[in-house]
Amino acid sequence: MVLKQKPRVERGLLHSAKWASELAFALDPLPKDKVPPVPEFTDEDAKDLDALTLAKSYFDLKEYDRAAYFLKDCCSKKAYFLYMYSRYLSGEKKKDDETVDSLGPLEKGQVRNEALRELRVELSKKHTASELDGFTLYLYGVVLRKLDLLKEAVDVFVEAIHALPLHWGAWLELSNLVTSTEMLKSLSLPDCWIREFFMAHMYTELQMIKEALQKYQSLIEAGFSKSTYIISQIAVAYHNIRDIDQALALFYELRAQDPFRIDNMDTFLTCFMLKSGMKPELSFLAHNLVEIDKYRVETCCVIGNYYSLRSQHEKAALYFQRALKLNPRCLGAWTLMGHEYMEMKNTSAAIQAYRHAIEVNKRDYRAWYGLGQTYEILKMPFYCLYYYRKAHQLRPNDSRMLVALGESYERLSQQVEAKKCYWRAYSVGDVEKMALLKLAKLHEQLNESDDAAQCYILYIQDIFSCGEQLEHLDVCIALRYLGQYYFKNKLYDEASLCAQRCCDYNDAREEGKALLRQISQVRDQIETPSADLFAPLSNNNTPVRRLSPLNLISFTP
Repeated sequence: MVLKQKPRVERGLLHSAKWASELAFALDPLPKDKVPPVPEFTDEDAKDLDALTLAKSYFDLKEYDRAAYFLKDCCSKKAYFLYMYSRYLSGEKKKDDETVDSLGPLEKGQVRNEALRELRVELSKKHTASELDGFTLYLYGVVLRKLDLLKEAVDVFVEAIHALPLHWGAWLELSNLVTSTEMLKSLSLPDCWIREFFMAHMYTELQMIKEALQKYQSLIEAGFSKSTYIISQIAVAYHNIRDIDQALALFYELRAQDPFRIDNMDTFLTCFMLKSGMKPELSFLAHNLVEIDKYRVETCCVIGNYYSLRSQHEKAALYFQRALKLNPRCLGAWTLMGHEYMEMKNTSAAIQAYRHAIEVNKRDYRAWYGLGQTYEILKMPFYCLYYYRKAHQLRPNDSRMLVALGESYERLSQQVEAKKCYWRAYSVGDVEKMALLKLAKLHEQLNESDDAAQCYILYIQDIFSCGEQLEHLDVCIALRYLGQYYFKNKLYDEASLCAQRCCDYNDAREEGKALLRQISQVRDQIETPSADLFAPLSNNNTPVRRLSPLNLISFTP
């Protein structure tokens, strides 16, 4: 595999070469007699050798115009690719320099690579004549993507993959253009071992985490058990489904195997932020990455998150801007900068940042969700409904998206849809423990007292089962309502229990005492059977009717 990556190194495709080299290192070494032969050296390669060697030295020093100048008369396919690639990177470098010099980070999209159109014309002619190899097809696809000719780019990347299946860069570029599982299934891909890595990567991107984990497990069993790439991808997958303990364990294993690794460390830090009591570890990681390489994109994002956690939002935004200067297509930096602008109440800048994130990757649910929150602040419910729907489509089993959708429907007086969203959020596993409370309040507003009481009972059972009742101040709202509900229905034992629980909360203590006095006045006059308030809902002694299951078939948010 290492020998197969030599052409990528010679052509300056270093990220693909690094990826393949890491995989090769995880495998057992081959015996000498099974090492593949070195690729043949053609007459054209021999003729262009001196010019190619000179140009590659300039290319490695980022003197792209100089490299292209000395390659313009070469004939070999290797020299032609490096010639075109140098021109492309020269245009990208000039674009980034102009952006940094004259514009702020939010106006990056207004500057274009002036070389793209010329490159497209030249590569298109070669493509029509079938004179492009796998590497130049890859470059042609990149040029088309940069010009927003996405359909043509997909076709060219698929062609590049068929011509050169072991070039991971082409697979990765194609993955950025796949927007749905239907589109993924429609692609005609070569039957090659690297296809399994691509499918696992796509399943993770499309939030099909169960399928992704199965793919990675099969790759581990196939011999890649020591691969740091697979360990990092599994950790990212667990992070995406909020299994933080599993993700942290894998990231610790990754750090033990590769202590100077910076790739994916921004996700590692996010795990620290999502788990309480991890501030010392977060601080240590940020300082450690600064010592390794303070000017890496991931390091800037980690420091930005560190300052964000300390509520120093201006400093956080500054570091995210630094990350974008280093890599204008850094998805995480755009999204995180949008979050910081939201914290600073700069909604227009937040909207621009989120839109840039979507331009980089339309599958980023965080950017769609952030846009929904921004328009919610601006009191534009139809806009925020649209963006929350987009986020929900990308994360159909994420309760936060469903709760946000429900709130949007509620603002638009579409109570039926709102109730369905809240119930669905509870059904898929309510992360923030808010769906049932909001559903109960909605039933209460609609004077549906039995349904409201049932939702409050479910909410209290859910909170008490987690042992978090004292941390949830909204519990007193549920207990207060249930106390009054049971009192009106002459179930005084249950009403008394709710009133006593209300006395545990400052906000409901006086009402709880007042209800207890009312109960004591009538208790001696009426005998009522006792029931366990928090018994399972299937028991016959449940004092309210069971909440009717909501029909989700007729409505898809």
